[in-house]
Amino acid sequence: MTVAAADTEAATSTTSRRKLDPGIPVAGAVVIVLAVVFFVGGKDQGLVGQAIVSGLLLGGVYALISVGLTLIFGVLGIVNFAQGAMLTLAMYIVYALSTAGLPVYLATILAVPVMFLFGMIVQATLLTKLTIGGSHEGPLLVTLGLSLLIINVLLMVFGGRPKAVAAPVDGSLSILGTVASWPRVIAFLGAAVVAVALKAVLDRTKLGLSIRAVASNSEGAKLVGVDIGRVYALTFGIGAACVAVAGGLMTPFTSLTPSVGEQFTILAFVIVVLGGLGSIVGAMVGGLIIGLVQTVGALYLPGTGSLILVFAVFVMVLFLKPEGLYGGRR
Repeated sequence: MTVAAADTEAATSTTSRRKLDPGIPVAGAVVIVLAVVFFVGGKDQGLVGQAIVSGLLLGGVYALISVGLTLIFGVLGIVNFAQGAMLTLAMYIVYALSTAGLPVYLATILAVPVMFLFGMIVQATLLTKLTIGGSHEGPLLVTLGLSLLIINVLLMVFGGRPKAVAAPVDGSLSILGTVASWPRVIAFLGAAVVAVALKAVLDRTKLGLSIRAVASNSEGAKLVGVDIGRVYALTFGIGAACVAVAGGLMTPFTSLTPSVGEQFTILAFVIVVLGGLGSIVGAMVGGLIIGLVQTVGALYLPGTGSLILVFAVFVMVLFLKPEGLYGGRR
């Protein structure tokens, strides 16, 4: 069984390499559009360059938030409406630890296992029977209720006034004539490292093999001895840990309110569907694309107007490729 599965996986991998990666034409289209905007878009080239750099840095954090969401969907088959609220919870944990005297990035490291355990407990106590039983409406209602619970508990404990965490690193980095603050650069690099590490774990470890097996065929995985409930709990925990990293990295440049994570929820759903439901690589690529569209589009449609372009790109991609850029891949 194991040898056959390995042979099948190897054959699939070889076939995939022969096919044109969907990210290549998309990346080409993005580069062409950005070049047109840069040279003939009617805006100062310095502003456009700054928007591109800011978009890439923001897109990296978007990608990490979305990776957790798409992993949960790919394995459990549910849409986690509490993803934004869990992001907010992680940010407040980092805020509380920071106000207690810990450096913000150390607080982020400590918040990761806390959120991992939180995710495992939520799955084990609230969602296990529903997910194993194949219910679709139940998990949606549970995660939506969990989101409301988290937001209101944070409101009771911390109040509604915006809070902030001082950036641990001052100054900025010059990138091809543009300026990027160090906290945003660190957030991008941290998100990239975690996303790549997670992809490596899924591809090259026994845990990753179990997760991919359950995502592909939960009944078949159960027949060969995989503990479905354990994999579900670990997967939800990993998804929560991803938003813990993203939240901690974003805290130095984000104003904290109990509802701050909700603004990222819709964008995360857009990124997950755009990249392909259940695809880790798709979430990474989709995050970068949406980040670029949002920041560059803000030059022409200030404020929330850039979201119009975000959803326009989203609809266009789904019209051309309904399954998303990397639909069906993990």
